[in-house]
Amino acid sequence: MSSVEEVPAAAPADRVHDRGPDGPADRVTDRVTDRAVAPAAGRPSPPSTGGVPLWNRDFRLFFTARTVAMLGDAMLPVALSVGILDAGYGPSGVGYALGAWTAALALCMLFGGALADRLTPRRLMVWADGVRLVVQSVVALGFLLGTPSLWQIVAAQVVSGVATAMFQPGVASMVPAVSPDVQRANGSLRVAEALAALSGPALAGAMVAALSPGSVFAVYAATYGISGWCLLRLRVKLVPQSAGDGSLLRQLADGWREFRSRTWLWAVIALFTVYGFTVAGVSLALGGVLIIEEHGATAYGTAMAAFGGGCALGGVLAMKVRPRRPLLAGAGALTVFTLYPLAPALGLPPWALAIGWGVAGVGCAFWGVVWATTVQTQVPAALLNRMYAYDVTGSLAAMALGRTFAGPLADRLGGQQVLVGATVLALACCAALPAVPAIRGLRAVGPDDPAPAAGPGPAVPHTERATEGTHR
Repeated sequence: MSSVEEVPAAAPADRVHDRGPDGPADRVTDRVTDRAVAPAAGRPSPPSTGGVPLWNRDFRLFFTARTVAMLGDAMLPVALSVGILDAGYGPSGVGYALGAWTAALALCMLFGGALADRLTPRRLMVWADGVRLVVQSVVALGFLLGTPSLWQIVAAQVVSGVATAMFQPGVASMVPAVSPDVQRANGSLRVAEALAALSGPALAGAMVAALSPGSVFAVYAATYGISGWCLLRLRVKLVPQSAGDGSLLRQLADGWREFRSRTWLWAVIALFTVYGFTVAGVSLALGGVLIIEEHGATAYGTAMAAFGGGCALGGVLAMKVRPRRPLLAGAGALTVFTLYPLAPALGLPPWALAIGWGVAGVGCAFWGVVWATTVQTQVPAALLNRMYAYDVTGSLAAMALGRTFAGPLADRLGGQQVLVGATVLALACCAALPAVPAIRGLRAVGPDDPAPAAGPGPAVPHTERATEGTHR
């Protein structure tokens, strides 16, 4: 059995629901004293109206860790592309390196979710940051001291992708662990992600021009050091949820059974698998190509900046708006993302493209926040890492396939025609979301609602994490 995550003695006690054979019992037990406490202390985090502070110590540390890491992630494609091209390995070398990272991430994500439940997410995230710090430091030294071989670069990205797969599932369960207000926390992180996506490539480009690709890799490696240091300083107490539940394969099978028992969850992910393949993957691959061919790289950069600004605005909006039926409201907001494929398909002038992509960013970010918040407050903590892993794995695979087929489809049918088709399919997926009763009728978790229970599988404890005197 895995040991419990260490916590300073001054930290509040961890709490867990006692669960009978048919679900959660009426009492909540303090894991340290084994005394019954008020059931209200064990309820899941509601979409708070702002009555509790968001920026407690743990959330500040987590926010810093994620913001710095996302900035580094946004710098990587520039450094990798310039470094590999300067080394003479050509566009195919860039494709091999980026493809190796994505493939390793997709193949190992499910195991990362199971391991996060087994070892606790923070512990796994810190170890993953340590591995990536070492790997990317080696790559930085290779570029600073000479020219690393292509196989070394690709191998490093494979290891980095595996480490990212170990890191990423824990992000979902750490948000409710460090913040008493899950939706505002997700909105804040979405704003930070949008700003990092805007500033990261520009910073990397300036560093490459003034110094070298190796310097960007050095900064990129340092972001993992900062992230791991911040995560290590968190005071949250996380108890392994599934240690002793058997092998990883058994845990994955149990997670799959729980996943299937939640219609709203698998229905959204199934629809988004189709959406990722036919809409997001195709649009991301072809939209920029059409804009550059029609108006040049400057217009594309302006449109991308507008999209990032829209994502930041959407994150702020999601911090303020608290829909009682979050997936229904999110589906409505997502319909405006159809402007992302539609605007370049119509051949709009640059100013109109920027407006269209800005509005698309608002809808995209709003959906992202309400979806993350819904999963984090509706799924028991003991299952959250595995559920998130299923979600990310499906999205990665679908978008990768969409990008792969976008080029051949455009060659055969024409880029504009393919993007018009993507627009129609986007509207169809958005209409299908509220057509599913389980999605349409799902209500946000309220302050008096009980903790989410596990489905028909074996009962698992829902662990509450305490932060700075406020309980999720």
